[in-house]
Amino acid sequence: MNFLKRNTIVFLLGIVSLQTTTAQTFIQRYADIVNQTSQANITNNLTQFESFGVKRRGTTALQNTLNWLKNKYLSYGYTAGQMVEDSYSYSGFTCKNLVLTKVGTLYPNTYVIICGHYDSITGTGTNDNGSGTAVLLEAARLLQNVPTEYSIKFINFSGEEDGLYGSQHYVSSVVNGTTPKMDIRLVFNIDEVGGVAGMTNNNITCERDTGSPTSNNAASNTMTNELITCVGLYSPLSTTLSYAYASDYMPFEDNNEVITGFFETNETAYAHTANDLLVNMDPVYNYNVSKAATGALLHFARASTSLANDQFNADFQISFFPNPTKGKLNINLGILPKNNYTFSLIDIQGKEVYRDSIANAKQIETIDVSRFSKGIYMGILESGESRITKKIVIE
Repeated sequence: MNFLKRNTIVFLLGIVSLQTTTAQTFIQRYADIVNQTSQANITNNLTQFESFGVKRRGTTALQNTLNWLKNKYLSYGYTAGQMVEDSYSYSGFTCKNLVLTKVGTLYPNTYVIICGHYDSITGTGTNDNGSGTAVLLEAARLLQNVPTEYSIKFINFSGEEDGLYGSQHYVSSVVNGTTPKMDIRLVFNIDEVGGVAGMTNNNITCERDTGSPTSNNAASNTMTNELITCVGLYSPLSTTLSYAYASDYMPFEDNNEVITGFFETNETAYAHTANDLLVNMDPVYNYNVSKAATGALLHFARASTSLANDQFNADFQISFFPNPTKGKLNINLGILPKNNYTFSLIDIQGKEVYRDSIANAKQIETIDVSRFSKGIYMGILESGESRITKKIVIE
């Protein structure tokens, strides 16, 4: 977290706890996933993050942390094809955001973004923002094999401490650079959630949009109310309502996206100093925040409430969309271990009407099916010994 201390302008809202009136209910399946959150993982990831040193622009430490993040995601079962290094430059340095995409089953082109920065300034940044990084990693681990209706982007931003350069670049070059513009359901930012050693850390601050443009404020308030409910349903923490301020959700807010976020209520005195270290934090609090964030992400992305996810994972999470389709068909590689495959279309008479081999495939490849007659087809994706077959309807 950069710029001014957040608690210097608390008069803005009075910082009051909020009880939400939304119709959310406890979902046992979500709780079962949340309860797999690992304190050992949180503490180990904080320790490893700290060991890389000061993660400033242009440093080996920043690149080593990026490589570590990529290897973490791979160890959880994600593929290299699901990750993109989003590069940009400022002050003569090249930095990279790391974007991991998990494609949704029902709304694959609409995204829930959960984000946090991994750069630091002056010190190792173990709280600001190794704590948020640990939450993103644990949430990604827990959701890897869980189907969600909405797509999820786990984004580790760099350049935050120098002025939100990474998130600003992402919004201007990726969000607005996509045709049509990227459809974002929510941006959920995690920044400085490590707690303070020696204090009772049992409250998390939930942040809503109170700035300009004001057209997205009501939706942000609604989503933050839902976030508060999720905290109560899936973690032991209580909540405080506050405002969004000076972190990576702000370029999204300026872009009229809907935002919310987490920030520690007991604020560390060591941010941006050499003493921003694990010894001055409360890793149990970080663990409880991770539980709350995971429960909220399951809610916002509308995760499956069924245990019967065997087919989803047996098919390597591969999907074809939109389905039915009128013109373009997208092929999502899911977690297929190889990025070379053959795709074919078989009509209702058993005739192969389309076949193409794709080498070095991107996570999502698109083919034009507008020339084919309306009807029901069988889409077949083959890669090595893997063969995935799904029904496709062309309208």
